[in-house]
Amino acid sequence: MVERKKKIASLKSYLQKTLIEAGCDEAGRGCLAGPVFAAAVILPKKFHHPLLNDSKQISEKAREELRPIIEQEAIAWAVSKIMPVKIDKINILNASILAMHRSLDKLKTRPELILVDGNRFKPYFLVHHQCIIKGDSKFASIAAASVLAKTYRDDYMLRLHKKNPGYGWDSNKGYPTLQHREAIAKIGTTKHHRKSFRMQKEEA
Repeated sequence: MVERKKKIASLKSYLQKTLIEAGCDEAGRGCLAGPVFAAAVILPKKFHHPLLNDSKQISEKAREELRPIIEQEAIAWAVSKIMPVKIDKINILNASILAMHRSLDKLKTRPELILVDGNRFKPYFLVHHQCIIKGDSKFASIAAASVLAKTYRDDYMLRLHKKNPGYGWDSNKGYPTLQHREAIAKIGTTKHHRKSFRMQKEEA
């Protein structure tokens, strides 16, 4: 418990105190099925919540608790998705960046600096950006974006699961689990699968 508190407490409120910062992150990049989602979030400089951290490091219950708080307390927030057909056309990296750009487009407040989780991004108009490795566990705005992207994508995959129950998307959310791969081998792919992705592991 002490270790977890240290992790959460290490989140920084901002990179540049005087600038309006938007944190960006994506969810679903490594999935075999479903869209990739991305969120952009501008938080007040003094925003703090004890549960907030990288969405992968906290429980589903914590993410669901945080989502309405982030949406209510944020200065601005937005979520976007890129569908599998587009992912297959432009590749997953470009699709992830495009989803972030679309989320930034939707923000009601224009950011002066963009904090991006990871090491790849494309310029967004004339707004400066900073790529930060593991940024979702370092900066509150990126962590908030990771929570929104993850929860919105999970909800989307749960809806897809009801129409395509054979793949276990209610649990694996489209990621390449053994269950998912076995289902693909048995019943094939759907229009929700990313055809440019390798559906089965290569034989050793």
